[in-house]
Amino acid sequence: MDGTLLAILSGRDRPGVTTALLDSLRHTRTVVLDMEQLVVRGRLILAVLLGVGAHDVGDVRAIVHEVAVRVGMEVETVPGANEVVAARRGRIHVTVIGSPLPPGAVADLTWELADRGWNIDRIRRIASYPVTAVIFEASGDEDVVGLRRALAERSRVLSVDVAVQHAGLDRRGQRLIVMDVDSTVIQDEAINLLAAAAGQADAVAQITEEAMHGDLDFAESLRLRVAALEGLPESALAEVAQAVTLTPGARTLCRTLKRLGFHVCLVSGGFEEVVVPVTSGLDIDRIRANRLEVVDGRLTGRVVGDIVDRVGKRRALEDFAAELGVPLSRTIAVGDGANDLDMLEAAGLGVAFNAKPAVRAAADTSLSVPYLDSVLFLLGVTREEIEEADAADVSR
Repeated sequence: MDGTLLAILSGRDRPGVTTALLDSLRHTRTVVLDMEQLVVRGRLILAVLLGVGAHDVGDVRAIVHEVAVRVGMEVETVPGANEVVAARRGRIHVTVIGSPLPPGAVADLTWELADRGWNIDRIRRIASYPVTAVIFEASGDEDVVGLRRALAERSRVLSVDVAVQHAGLDRRGQRLIVMDVDSTVIQDEAINLLAAAAGQADAVAQITEEAMHGDLDFAESLRLRVAALEGLPESALAEVAQAVTLTPGARTLCRTLKRLGFHVCLVSGGFEEVVVPVTSGLDIDRIRANRLEVVDGRLTGRVVGDIVDRVGKRRALEDFAAELGVPLSRTIAVGDGANDLDMLEAAGLGVAFNAKPAVRAAADTSLSVPYLDSVLFLLGVTREEIEEADAADVSR
């Protein structure tokens, strides 16, 4: 073939459009070089790049236009379209999440992409509620780290969330997620609830806040807070576990990831005695958390064993990955506090979830919406796929 013809049909979606076009070309001397079809809100766009003999372009073009009239579609044909596109060195997925998603915010983000030499090859929506999420598939030659930093700065001003990830096997092959618990998988800080039961709420809450912002060494802060619990009845642990609330979307996230073959693990600077019962229905593979010392039915104000602090969380991620045979490049970590920073840095994708400013600035990406299952959109999972899987389970 020494020529090409790009045929673009658009109009109201209906069955048989693609069949009609290609069947009409069955007996011509053409070949299909490329094709793509997209349906948006009931409107179809079909693009087919055909290899055509130089002397046959006019005849093939006439056939395409005749088919378009027959199926009630608008049509554009472009002879000589170049079927060879120069390969670009970098391919990325940019996920944009908003609630709502203003057009001005999207315009600013796409301008930043273009200004830095990135070309948007494809855009697709993956969620329309409770947030709107779209993915830009882009290619270019610029530094991904610099782009991520620039888009993160803009996203904070625009009040949307943006994630920049390399396209490729690592993204598709992610198989381990490790999540913080307090203020991530659950909405509460368990230590604060225990402190309230011990009559030490204000003092402990202040220490917790300083620790989460990184103003106080976590291990030292934990010892101070646990010391305030001395004498609290062991039964208070079960009472606090009953009072804790899962973050919206936590069940959906865990359920969907397990369907995808993920290992789901938890690591907490909180307490195993609370974490285990609260997350018992989430099908968790591994849990690492602190343990409280209990003597004669009362808390002693001390922690048993090594404290799970900032370094301990990263070590847990590395241990889980080694035990489960998952490279760190294919892991995801999610957290909100300064003690999660090392874990977020070590993971293939570090997600700051409703996090403190220092954590948002350091993580690969951040989510500011209150729904934990929004993490799925960073993996390219659509809301429709989630709902279809849930419906299939119900029907069984």
